[in-house]
Amino acid sequence: MTVPVHAVVVGSGIAGLTVALHAVDHGCRVTLVTKDVLEHANTRYAQGGIAGVMFDDDRVEDHIRDTLVAGAGLSDPAAVRVLAEEGPARIRELIDLGVAFDRDADGGFVKGLEAAHSYPRILHSGGDATGTAIEKALVARLRASDVRVIEHAFLIDLVVREGRVSGIELLVGDRAATRLSPAMRGRRETIDADAVVLATGGAGELYAHSTNPAVATGDGIAAALRAGAEVRDLEFFQFHPTVLPGWDGAHEPAARDAFLVSEAVRGEGATLIDETGHRFVFDVHPDGELAPRDVVARAIAHRMELQGGRPVRLDATHLAAAGDDSAAFLARRFPTIDRAVRDRGLDWAREPIPVTPAAHYLMGGVTTDLVGRTTLPGLYAVGEVARTGVHGANRLASNSLLEGAVFGSRAGDAIAQDAASGSWTTAAVRTAADLRAEPPAGDAPAFSRAALQTLMWDEAGLVRDEAGLGHAAAVIARWRAGIRAPQTEAEYEDENLLVLAESLVAAARARRESVGAHFRRDAAPAPAATVPTAQETVPC
Repeated sequence: MTVPVHAVVVGSGIAGLTVALHAVDHGCRVTLVTKDVLEHANTRYAQGGIAGVMFDDDRVEDHIRDTLVAGAGLSDPAAVRVLAEEGPARIRELIDLGVAFDRDADGGFVKGLEAAHSYPRILHSGGDATGTAIEKALVARLRASDVRVIEHAFLIDLVVREGRVSGIELLVGDRAATRLSPAMRGRRETIDADAVVLATGGAGELYAHSTNPAVATGDGIAAALRAGAEVRDLEFFQFHPTVLPGWDGAHEPAARDAFLVSEAVRGEGATLIDETGHRFVFDVHPDGELAPRDVVARAIAHRMELQGGRPVRLDATHLAAAGDDSAAFLARRFPTIDRAVRDRGLDWAREPIPVTPAAHYLMGGVTTDLVGRTTLPGLYAVGEVARTGVHGANRLASNSLLEGAVFGSRAGDAIAQDAASGSWTTAAVRTAADLRAEPPAGDAPAFSRAALQTLMWDEAGLVRDEAGLGHAAAVIARWRAGIRAPQTEAEYEDENLLVLAESLVAAARARRESVGAHFRRDAAPAPAATVPTAQETVPC
């Protein structure tokens, strides 16, 4: 009797759950490990929705073009075509699993519009609770499957034997004091595997202001770097333009109190104004509030600088629908945001609310091919941890959930196929940015995660230059040279953040032009890339 291939999936967002479900359906033995509880992943925080060509008057070619334009010409056209062409089938798969996307009175899907889309192709669930609805449906299906689940399991490193990834090393239960017995806490465990899938999400904890949960510490990318896998495009970190800062503009912001206000609010017609009431984004882009995210985020940051650091305002007071006043419409269309706004003592139906940019999504990551294979045999990557080539220099709104579903399913299928063939092929190695560390500097402040986050926000945030990046590289190198060997989960996270920060800063220094989310004040913008028109066909 043939022993089934054993796949270990690290991460429990839409990408990891989709990989696990597809792999187990192909007869693989699957173990899914997650850093927190199964339901706690970035996916559950996704408000806006999932993009896909689900309407008769929309076109796949238009979704492709919108994605390429947002990516500033640096997206991989083949990956974008896979995303747009296979997206509708993956959305229907989610519907079959029980995700109830919002429908109108006639039973059709409610259309949502977000920045840089030429068509309102965003589907949402519960108004602004799409990620939660998807996470719940996938988790329910996973719990009913044969997938083994290990919660509170932190990825220490990949196990590499004879040039291929053959397992993972875990620290289990280090932070689960109330859930596990003392004997079970902080134990180390090695799991052997035929295939390992990284689905560990992003790295918002690199920055002082972030929309990400605290678990987003770049663990998968750091482990891949240590193992020798290729990593690309780390300089492209997207900053979401509209985040409630958790303060009123008169005091220092509470960095971890931020709450994202979905781009869908602007898609419904909300406007951005400065202290004089001026809609300032039109000064820099003809699409105003619905320009690409990097443009809007930088416009807000610049306006805040002119206002002495005070936030701009998001004005939704004029939004309403037939039979609704503004308050009723906002509560019905955006119930999660409405509660968060009102919990902060703000009445956004009557007055504009303060918003600022915050770190949101990492477009780069572990280099993969179109089925999730990395440059190391036996290692796959999906979701935000992966650099599939879909997002280029700037992610198109609501393409992230779609990417997790599309490439998660492809990776789950590929693992079974690779095992059957015995080939365990890898993604082609391409030229990456020089990621060599800067020699240690003289003086540097004492290391703390807060100090790292402030350094990255100031020197490698929305706007960068060589002087700031060079300073950051020197400080990070000094910190890395002095950090002690980690023992606890928090210490491993700090090490991972330093590894990732060093690589991100090096990649940002290597790319000297401004493009997409990577904006250097000391360089002219890169020449506009050639992007197909809506009538042209994007080559496969």
